[in-house]
Amino acid sequence: MSLVVQKYGGTSVGDADRIRAVADHVARTRRSGRDVVVVVSAMGKTTDDLIRLANEVSEVQPPREYDMLVSAGERMSTALLCMALAELGVAASSFTGSQAGIVTDTDHTKAKILEIRATRLTEALQEGRVPVVAGFQGVSTDRDVTTLGRGASDLTAVALAAVLGAEACEIYTDVTGVFSADPRVVPDAHRLARVSFEEMLEISAAGGRVLQLRSAEFARNHRVPLQVRSSFTWEPGTWIVEEDATMEQAVVTAVIHTTSQAKVTVSGVKDRPGIAARLFRALADRSVNVDDVVQNTSIHGTTDISFTVPRTDLQTAVDVAEALSGELGANGVQSDREVAKVSVIGAGMRSHPGVTATMFETLAAEGINIDMISTSTIRISCVVRAEEVERAARALHAAFELA
Repeated sequence: MSLVVQKYGGTSVGDADRIRAVADHVARTRRSGRDVVVVVSAMGKTTDDLIRLANEVSEVQPPREYDMLVSAGERMSTALLCMALAELGVAASSFTGSQAGIVTDTDHTKAKILEIRATRLTEALQEGRVPVVAGFQGVSTDRDVTTLGRGASDLTAVALAAVLGAEACEIYTDVTGVFSADPRVVPDAHRLARVSFEEMLEISAAGGRVLQLRSAEFARNHRVPLQVRSSFTWEPGTWIVEEDATMEQAVVTAVIHTTSQAKVTVSGVKDRPGIAARLFRALADRSVNVDDVVQNTSIHGTTDISFTVPRTDLQTAVDVAEALSGELGANGVQSDREVAKVSVIGAGMRSHPGVTATMFETLAAEGINIDMISTSTIRISCVVRAEEVERAARALHAAFELA
């Protein structure tokens, strides 16, 4: 019997009615002749509520206890869904991340999966039961509960699909698939029927919120076919698969924007080998994820280094840079929260010149100044002012005729 892994996000299991609807869909999948492993997120805003409660209780939140707290929401969802399945006559068993055999490192709040010992899940499937697994969590090599980072139920589902040899991993959410732009900002954005792993990885990295970045990377590395679908309409959605070399790719597939970034500038640092390495090693040691980096041309032996980080990491990045300013010879550290990034992404960019020129010309015509630029073989990103990024996304979507 073929196997499919289905992941349901927080809005998909947001209340009792939604949980019953998910149970009905799982039951219908079983009746179609396929085995199912289900991964669920916490209901609605449960995780946010737990975090808010923690903030009300104490400003001191040891990472181990934080993980113990926020992992509770997914456990609630698993038990409730199993109850709903039992009412439909479908045998199901709930599993925490630990019970599912998801072993992680000891980095609380952003742990990485080391291995999955899926024996209990395999036994449940052999006994005709549907395993319902709590997403977003595992157990460390120190035998503590860990969480994998916000949005990491996607990662749980993809990892289980890879280990169990599933034919596909279906990600159910509150949108009908991957779009050519954010439809809330670009009204004529359309759903994409098919996206390559590489494109999806760039979309996630550029700020697309449909699929968590680490899950997209895991799916690419392990060649797990993904389907992003809506649990409200049950439409076919978007397939994320290996790139088909026999088909000519669209030059630009999507325009993605994000306002979740901030910029740090370390000015007047010594222009000599090892200075940048010292700074970015210190940031890495504090688990700060650096995105775009720009270093100005040296003048009189000094230079400025600017880089972007998630806004949630801004204070940590500033603290690290200021602590090193003496060693780096810097004369100042500045931060800017009012920046955003807009990106154009498409596998066809590899073989089509002129994309960069069109992007820059479009932004210039809109009077939008570019602060920083970064590229890959299938992506061009520009950092602009936050108040201008939505206008930039609409203009670029029109310029590349994605409607």
